[in-house]
Amino acid sequence: MRTAVRCFLLFFALGVLWAQDKVFICPMDPDVRSNQPGTCRRCGMKLREGIPEPVEFHLDLTMTPRAARPNQTTQLKFTVHDPWKDRTVKDFQIVHEKLFHMFVVSQDLQFFVHDHPVFEPEGDFIYSLAFPKPGMYRVLGDFYPDGATPQLIAKTVIVSGTPPPPAILPRDYSTKQAENMQVEMTTDPPQPIAAQKTQIYFRLTPADGLEKYIGAWSHMLAASDDLIDMIHTHPFIADGGPQIQFSLEFPRARTYRVWVQFQRKGVVNTAHFDVPVKELE
Repeated sequence: MRTAVRCFLLFFALGVLWAQDKVFICPMDPDVRSNQPGTCRRCGMKLREGIPEPVEFHLDLTMTPRAARPNQTTQLKFTVHDPWKDRTVKDFQIVHEKLFHMFVVSQDLQFFVHDHPVFEPEGDFIYSLAFPKPGMYRVLGDFYPDGATPQLIAKTVIVSGTPPPPAILPRDYSTKQAENMQVEMTTDPPQPIAAQKTQIYFRLTPADGLEKYIGAWSHMLAASDDLIDMIHTHPFIADGGPQIQFSLEFPRARTYRVWVQFQRKGVVNTAHFDVPVKELE
């Protein structure tokens, strides 16, 4: 009897230790971890145990008509393929209330769209868009295949005609008047350094009526002036108040245009700022 009791206590203790060793991780923010199941305090996603190793899926973008023209409606079709057998992926996790987040930015950085293509039964995501001017556009797909890790993949679209000149972005931290609020921005350090953490602070005025937009207090897209780097992220600290903090690592010494979106009283506000990033001296 005593032997049986000792065995029971031993297995019980091992079970407790095993449970304590389990780690639940946010797929979107892997630095957010817990020994208990729950949701990410930063982005609200469900914490998962045993997240698979990151592997990049394939994203195909086809257009109808194939040659895009300015101000002509073009149908964009996104198809995701797995990296092992190139099969069409049909199962996705919902991230911030949507299966697929799409960003479109023109090469002069004057045109910006954040929207959500419609999922079709065959596994395609469909979206109609009239590109407003000739030139290059970068189209960023943000999606989360079931059983994998979140994906952020950019594609390039060329719209026929004479392209605009390259973007030249001076530093612009000036307060912006958006749809129904003012947006102020500061950074720490004041001069961001490539490959080092930069804290970005936003202050919103007026402070009343702030609401979550697509499941987050804010959405940010940072794009380098040559459109090579595109980063979609969400606040590091936000509680529904007028001060919101992001933590971002700019990968290169370039100037980045940073678009931020907030919702107040049912209205989506979009503002942008230009942030020069220097090399570490």
